[in-house]
Amino acid sequence: MRKTVKAAVFSIAMVGAAGAAQAETIKEALALAYSNNPTLNAARAQLRGVDENVPQALAGWRPTVSATVQGGGNWASSDGFETYRNNASIGLSVSQALFRGFRTVNSTRQAEALVRAQRESLVATEQDVLLSAAQAYVDVIRDTALVSLQRSDLQFLAEQVRAAKDRFDVGEGTRTDVSQADARRAEAQANLNTALANLNTSRAIYRQIVGTEAKNLSADTSISRMVPKSIDEALRVSEDQQPLIQQSQHLVDAAIFSVKTIEGEMLPTVSVEGNVGRSWNPSTSISQANTASVVGRVTIPIYQAGSVSSRVRQAKEELGQTRLQLDVVRAQVRANVISAWGVYQAAEASISAAQSAVEAQKLALDGVIEEQRVGQRTTLDVLDAQRELVNQRVNLVAAQRNRIVGGYQLVSAIGRLDAEVLNLQVTHYKPKEHYTAVRDKWFGLRTPDGR
Repeated sequence: MRKTVKAAVFSIAMVGAAGAAQAETIKEALALAYSNNPTLNAARAQLRGVDENVPQALAGWRPTVSATVQGGGNWASSDGFETYRNNASIGLSVSQALFRGFRTVNSTRQAEALVRAQRESLVATEQDVLLSAAQAYVDVIRDTALVSLQRSDLQFLAEQVRAAKDRFDVGEGTRTDVSQADARRAEAQANLNTALANLNTSRAIYRQIVGTEAKNLSADTSISRMVPKSIDEALRVSEDQQPLIQQSQHLVDAAIFSVKTIEGEMLPTVSVEGNVGRSWNPSTSISQANTASVVGRVTIPIYQAGSVSSRVRQAKEELGQTRLQLDVVRAQVRANVISAWGVYQAAEASISAAQSAVEAQKLALDGVIEEQRVGQRTTLDVLDAQRELVNQRVNLVAAQRNRIVGGYQLVSAIGRLDAEVLNLQVTHYKPKEHYTAVRDKWFGLRTPDGR
């Protein structure tokens, strides 16, 4: 009975479909969202920007080179004699840091930790987008089904109005029966209008998230194969795979290296500088001069007005905050998993109850109609029985929707709602490719994609 009722209810959403082979499946919709969603594409762009922090940190190992060009004229007057000469010079300076108090090492490790954290943030955004797309997909199916139910109810009540008028015309009914049936028909029309408005809203949300119009959606949206078998399994998987936890752990690592980087400002700095140059007419007695120099420099910080010490203390406090935030995230993920598990289980139970209620109420309506024909029931009894049947069918559609969405919410809560696990037929975005392309770049203004 369960499969029969499920097929009967959710097939309502497929009215006008050309066939299952031509219908857009939920996997296809998720694939479109994965490829086209602007929120997800913006998160990818943000990660590419964070990737650039690593070559910026690695720049501490590299030399700096600068050139100077200078030209001008000198005029002098002494004891009535005036002199004027043009002079010019060019120079090239190279500076190489040999030791920076381990700041380059630690800042690079900090940047790498931030990249890893941002990658996990991207995964979390991907899962949020796919969850929103799945919810929008099922909402369109639900609201399409509700529109069909309301239209069927309106047709039934229109028939009841006609029958009540016929009975009134032959003297077997009352004007009250006609008015009651007509009032219920008007109510059904209002409910249909509301259902149509909700469907339009769901279609608009679907278009916003997926990027295409919702047309010919397939009611086959099973997610049960990906749902953990127990709450303990769900909690265990979330601890290992939930990207929000992984992100927080990487942020702790970044905060540790931030402290070390700032502490490095209190250590000596060793560098070497080389300069070469040529001057023309540097003085009245010299027409041309060449210079070259190599200088080693050791800078030892003694007192920095207390600013570095303050920044070290501040970084340590921020480290403590990130560690506490990791505990907060773990607790929040655990609560989300338990909540999603409860919603999913409740939806399963609600489906069974709603299916039984629909079958029982359908039999009750048939019985009331038969009893009305022999004068044992009134028109109001029939109208009330029909209203109850429509309500139970609406509850069943809502329960079916809640079960599917609850399944996706649970899979997202444990951190497994991604394109790879879902086996979406898309070109997977590989963040390491951009990272590898920019990590060791010494120069160049163009991005790896040619911008």
